[in-house]
Amino acid sequence: MGSDCGPGGSQSRAVWCAHVDGWTTLPTNCDQAQRPSNQRNCFRVCDWHKDLYDWQLGAWNQCVPVSARTNGVPRPAICHGGEEGTQLREVDCMLRADGSPAEDAICEYFEPKPRLEQACLIPCPQDCVVSQYSPWTSCSKTCGIGLMNRVRNVLVPPMFGGAACPNLTEFHSCKPGPCTTPEGMYSLRVGPWGPCALPQTRSTRQAKRRKGKGPGVRDKVGAKDPETRELIQKKRTRNRLNRQESPFWDIQVGYQTRDVTCNHWNGTTVEINLCTPMDLPHTVQSCLLPKDCQLSAWGDWGPCSKACLDPEAPSGTHSRGRSVLRFAVGEEGQPCGALEETEACEPQGEGTPLPCPTYTWRSTEWSDCRVDLLLSQQDRRRGNQTGLCGGGLQTREVYCVQGNAEILTYLSDLRDKDKASPPVQNKLCQGPVPSRSQLCHLPCPTECQVSPWGAWGPCTFENCDDQAGKKGFKIRKRRVTNTPTGGPGNCPHLLEAVPCDDPRCYDWRLVSLDRCRPDDGKLCGPGTQTPQIQCVHSNGGEVDKSLCLSSLPPTPVPCGVPCSRDCVLSDWTPWSSCSQTCSSKTIEGKQMRTRSILAYNAGEGGALCPNSSALQEVRNCNEHACTVYHWQTGPWGPCTEDPNAGAPNSTGEDLTSCSTGIQTRKVICVRVNVGQVPPKKCPEGPRPGTMRPCSLPCKKDCIVTPFSDWTPCPLTCDTAANTVKPKQSRSRLVIQFPANGGQDCPEPLEEEADCELPQVCPGFRWKSHKWRKCQLVPWFLRQASPGAQEACGPGLQTRAVSCRRPDGTQADLGECLRYVRAMPPTTQRCVIPCQDDCQLTNWSKFSPCNADCVGVRTRKRTLVGRSKKKDKCKNSQMYPLSETQYCPCDKYNAQPVGEWSDCILADGVVAGGRPERLLGLKVQAEVRECGQGYRYQAMVCYDQDSRLVETSRCNSHGYIEEACIIPCPSDCKLSEWSNWSRCSKSCGSGVKVRSKWLREKPYNGGRPCPKLDHINQVPSRHLTPWGSTWTFNSADWTQGSQLLAVYEVVPCQSDCNQYVWVAEPWSLWKVSNVDLKENCGEGVQTRKVRCMLNTIDGPSDPVEDYLCDPEEMPLGARESRLPCPEDCVLNDWGSWGRCSLPCTRMVNRVRTAYTIRAPSVGRQCPETSDAEPCSLNLNCFNYFYNITDWSTCQLSANAVCGTGTKTRMLDCVRSDGKSVNLKFCEELNLDRKWQMNTSCVVECPVNCQLSEWSTWSECSQTCGLQGKMWRQRSVVQASQGDGRPCSPQMQQWKPCPARPCYHWQHGAWSECRVEGDVVCGHGLRYRNMTCFVSDGSGHSPPSMVDEELCSSLQAVANGNEEMRLKESCTLPCPGECYLMEWSKVESVCQRDAGVDFGSVQVRTRAVMAQEPQNLQLCPDQAWESRPCIDGACYEYTWKSIRRSNSTEFNTWCQRSDGVNVTGGCPPINPPGDNSSCDPPCLSPMSFCNEAAMCQCEEGYTEVLFFTGQLNHCAPIPVVEIPTAGDKKADVKTSRAVNPTLPSTILPGRSGRTWYLQPYGPGQVTRSGTRGWSDWSVYRLGSRLVFATVADGKRERRGEGTEGDISGSSEFTRPLLDLYLTFSASLDLQVRLRSINTIYIETTKSGSVHLVHQSKVEYILAPSDIKT
Repeated sequence: MGSDCGPGGSQSRAVWCAHVDGWTTLPTNCDQAQRPSNQRNCFRVCDWHKDLYDWQLGAWNQCVPVSARTNGVPRPAICHGGEEGTQLREVDCMLRADGSPAEDAICEYFEPKPRLEQACLIPCPQDCVVSQYSPWTSCSKTCGIGLMNRVRNVLVPPMFGGAACPNLTEFHSCKPGPCTTPEGMYSLRVGPWGPCALPQTRSTRQAKRRKGKGPGVRDKVGAKDPETRELIQKKRTRNRLNRQESPFWDIQVGYQTRDVTCNHWNGTTVEINLCTPMDLPHTVQSCLLPKDCQLSAWGDWGPCSKACLDPEAPSGTHSRGRSVLRFAVGEEGQPCGALEETEACEPQGEGTPLPCPTYTWRSTEWSDCRVDLLLSQQDRRRGNQTGLCGGGLQTREVYCVQGNAEILTYLSDLRDKDKASPPVQNKLCQGPVPSRSQLCHLPCPTECQVSPWGAWGPCTFENCDDQAGKKGFKIRKRRVTNTPTGGPGNCPHLLEAVPCDDPRCYDWRLVSLDRCRPDDGKLCGPGTQTPQIQCVHSNGGEVDKSLCLSSLPPTPVPCGVPCSRDCVLSDWTPWSSCSQTCSSKTIEGKQMRTRSILAYNAGEGGALCPNSSALQEVRNCNEHACTVYHWQTGPWGPCTEDPNAGAPNSTGEDLTSCSTGIQTRKVICVRVNVGQVPPKKCPEGPRPGTMRPCSLPCKKDCIVTPFSDWTPCPLTCDTAANTVKPKQSRSRLVIQFPANGGQDCPEPLEEEADCELPQVCPGFRWKSHKWRKCQLVPWFLRQASPGAQEACGPGLQTRAVSCRRPDGTQADLGECLRYVRAMPPTTQRCVIPCQDDCQLTNWSKFSPCNADCVGVRTRKRTLVGRSKKKDKCKNSQMYPLSETQYCPCDKYNAQPVGEWSDCILADGVVAGGRPERLLGLKVQAEVRECGQGYRYQAMVCYDQDSRLVETSRCNSHGYIEEACIIPCPSDCKLSEWSNWSRCSKSCGSGVKVRSKWLREKPYNGGRPCPKLDHINQVPSRHLTPWGSTWTFNSADWTQGSQLLAVYEVVPCQSDCNQYVWVAEPWSLWKVSNVDLKENCGEGVQTRKVRCMLNTIDGPSDPVEDYLCDPEEMPLGARESRLPCPEDCVLNDWGSWGRCSLPCTRMVNRVRTAYTIRAPSVGRQCPETSDAEPCSLNLNCFNYFYNITDWSTCQLSANAVCGTGTKTRMLDCVRSDGKSVNLKFCEELNLDRKWQMNTSCVVECPVNCQLSEWSTWSECSQTCGLQGKMWRQRSVVQASQGDGRPCSPQMQQWKPCPARPCYHWQHGAWSECRVEGDVVCGHGLRYRNMTCFVSDGSGHSPPSMVDEELCSSLQAVANGNEEMRLKESCTLPCPGECYLMEWSKVESVCQRDAGVDFGSVQVRTRAVMAQEPQNLQLCPDQAWESRPCIDGACYEYTWKSIRRSNSTEFNTWCQRSDGVNVTGGCPPINPPGDNSSCDPPCLSPMSFCNEAAMCQCEEGYTEVLFFTGQLNHCAPIPVVEIPTAGDKKADVKTSRAVNPTLPSTILPGRSGRTWYLQPYGPGQVTRSGTRGWSDWSVYRLGSRLVFATVADGKRERRGEGTEGDISGSSEFTRPLLDLYLTFSASLDLQVRLRSINTIYIETTKSGSVHLVHQSKVEYILAPSDIKT
């Protein structure tokens, strides 16, 4: 391996000199000094190196503009859609083991080198865009010199190096007038409250005082200052106060101070006494020392939710918790964080975790195939029919199990019945539910078909080998003509016998009679006919004549040969068929034969003709009695075990090794029309057997699944916190039912048990305790305040909060934090009134009302103590002592709202009381889908103020219901089938028809009528009865698109000998020219010809003449000459001989006659033979087989669908097209290679099967009027064939009860308020929180209601905004310069030329000034921005309007929504005076030329409106030319002046450069052929057409001429416009603009470049431009 792989190899390549256009030239034309090497050393790579080397990819560096990397190319002055740039990275081949570098060729052997360069986009600089100024404010002063302000807001912040925002505020001095009084110079300013701190302890303060006063100074004994009295009071109540403390709170009341200063209007601070308000505000107040929440350490992680391996969800989650050690105190205390956290985890445990249980669908075995299920879908009355077969349905149960076992295992291995998996909840199984029903086929029994009875045979012994006795039988037989189901044993009897006397096994049979020969050798006179005989067996076969010696043979028959003067008679006709099949006392069988007079005698001397009675003979026939016997068999009994056979079958290991049993049947002798007779009456030989072997079916034991797990016990608690005792259940399913004597199923299949009662229903609540005494600021801190000598003023009070269970017992606070809403507040501010304050009692209760909605009610309070004597307390407006309000009015009004729901049927009941489910199958026809139901409409309840309240106030359960009817589907109803017509042909194959007529059309989604193209139906109303083919008139098939009738046409075969012509004997001659002496001459004979049904015994009954072939009809009359006496008499002509094939007139056919009476001397006989030429289709015919088309699919009489049979018929057709008897073709031994029968399928009409309705969904809205609940069902089995289609209603809805929507809503913030008479500084502003009710529609305004109705809601407003009712604010002092409040947030998107850079939000605080002398003290303006989504997108354009009475224009920038702005529009850069162009040249990079036309600067091309005016200036594109052989499209960049030139051109050798073939295996790849080979450019005169060719279809993309802008609405690519313009140099610049800009440039040389995303993708030579 070492010698074949690794370094040390060499590599070569071809190097040749080529012109830049691609053709090869001589090497001398290229500079030899620049010739590249054609050989180098290399590293031979083998496949095993793949695991040792790999590409190492570096990070992409910063995006560098293309202009910065291109020498001599200036950066574009205007950025469109971001500036194009490139990024580079390092890509090296390295050795994986130590990261050392290797040759790139090693890694390139396995994988192409990743690209080193990629395109990137540098966003265009975005300048700041600001709105218009607001109107000027009023003057800041009413006299003197003040300021007016106007402000504007930032609409788009500066980004990506754009210009900064201008000033947002503009000032303007104002002077309303001189001041008549001195201006207010001073104002009292309140500072912010300082941090909360604990007061110093008393010992510390005393030490400070002693240090200041010196030693030995003691207070007087018994003197108590307010501080001492306060400490004593605290000591007395210490125990009571300590009871409120809890380990979860560390509440410490501290104090905070603030400054109150007097400010001059110029901003300086002066002495406080210069500001003389009535009362100075408090400078100290109680506060809560802020304490952060303290939490315990995190507990251990809980178990992982995923304890097993699941490839689809490999990780689970586990959580851990922590508890609160101390709650946060104070507004600045850090609140508690999350008490529980969750993270992903992997399954843990000892060893490798087991796989997770997977769940899969299982099913029971299919039930037996039942046709009645299909019939009951169509008509319930047909569901009870028996003997049905063909297509049916079989069903099964589908259930979910843990997917660790196979159902086939339990069914094939009966010893492992207990291995079946127990069913689990169906929701655990994912994926489609297997079908619960399927079509099946119940084989139809083939009924036995027998031939007609044969003729009675001769009287013969029952057994010719045992001829004892004289008893004999005449036998007739018939045969089975098909293969019946179960064999011929189920056929009717095939043999009948008649007892007879004188039986014989062998007898003589007369074959023919010779010609009559006169006696004694005379020429005429009496003679005899010698019989030709055979000895035959009783079964008809010829045997040796010696076997017939016991019987006398037939004797010669007397006859006569007429002499020349004798009467001439014809031969006797054959005996007719016997008139009866047997004889009795009242019935005798007769046969008849006749003969006729051919010539009369010659008067005297000749033998006379006999009278007419002698021309006919009658004899008896079938003289045996009408006592016909046959054996009759009963049905076969069940298959039972044969006691003589081996061991019976068992459920052993081999389920197929079932034993052979026996079947028996009863066989009796029956006399026809009488009944059972003794067996000796029937011949013993053909007696059927009474026993036959059979296969015993294998036993099948019942197999059930194990019981499922118990259903979980639901936990429900009533209002008294008591539990309701529920039930739990489990079940098992039968997956194989018992059969053939197998073990029965165990009982029960379902079990139910009581659930255990839980001890306590879970639930937690907060309990808040009594507020403690109000705590004031320590006296030593407030001693300088007014009223400090008494314990009064603002303070704080606290209370305890605990967590309780429903039974009142205390629970851990963590439970309430986890399950209950926010904790009630534990502190609040309070006020202890001072002696000078007005003190009042609490309000009393309201007085009672006499009646609702009538009168008023009042409540009162009174002044207490000294307040009664104070004038300010007697001010009823400040301190009202009574309140009056109207008595509450509890009147409610109920009214319906919304639409009626769908009509909903009651669940679970089927018509007739039958259960809904049948082996897990929900069949639409068996489930109640129609009838009376109810529809619902929501009720809404309003109070007297039209506010929505709970519907219970109106004594309503929330609905009104109304009975409704879902109309039942009515199926198409047809009549029963009519009788079959006769076969359309009496000879050969034809068709027969039967029909059904429409009785009732389908409606309400019933089963449709059979379709026109149904597989075994043809539409027609008129049928041409007889002829070669059936014809159908489909125009009469429908009437108003409604079915009138359905016809079924099936082929039939008629025996060509079924009907025959029968001619009676010729009548006597009627001679027209009578010679009375001779009785001869020309005459006529007639006879009757009838069409008769032909049977095996001969013609029987006459039928209509059209049933017989008219061409074969014998003549009914004939004209001829009656021979005179002594004339020659011939018999009738014999039949024509057959022509030999092929037919030709060169061959004749012949017929002959013979002489019956010789003429007298001197007279001649006519010719005794006649000949005629064989003419095709006249007397000579060719014959061939004709196979008919396949019939429609024919089913058994007891089948409705499923597998049937198609047949076709074989005809023998004469060359003139007439169907003839098959014997003509059979005699020619023609080839019969066709299959006459094949199986077929008639689609079963399966009704649509729907799933059960799902449970009702949750309400779509938790409150309001528009909530709906839905339920769905799905199609389990789509309808098939002519089955009833699926109901279009796959979901139903009903309204939810109307519930009021309560929500908290903020009021507006109040103005900033500062205490007392203070006019500026830090204050507070407030807003109210109000409970509102609405109907949730958003159309009607909400109404205010009592706050207690919102008490259960979380204290948030506007969805998720935290409820803040108070916040600090600053009220500016007179003359102060300040920042305004934040402006409204603006959201805009950043998009340019189709490139999206995201969205941004911005808000602004502008400066507001009041005093001109304080402008230098103004703060800086402020704005904030942050990214967002879905910002509004705008475009910015210049607008201009001519000034009145001037040639100049006013120009401004306007946003696309009509807002005038500053910034955003592209800069206007006119080189000269722009006023001479009308309209002005406002487009970027445009200017007004000397011809007063707008023109673009160099490097840009004009794009015009259809009016010829300038639309905009578009840059001439920069294209990227791929380097030779570079598949990665790493590019160099140049201006597209002449893209065909190479990047380096040597002096003196213009247009030639070296081209290289890559080293090693590879191929030369032409640049610019990726993705655009389907484009073509066509030149049509002066127009260029750009088109694509796909799938052989050319589609025009666009076209244009000079000054023309056109496109096509048929663009399949997202092309927007096609611009064609001609420059002065006649270079045609064509630009196709789309989402990805496409440039097509036509150069002076005539070639076309297609440029896509700055890359030349395709180059068309002039020869490539098609015409």
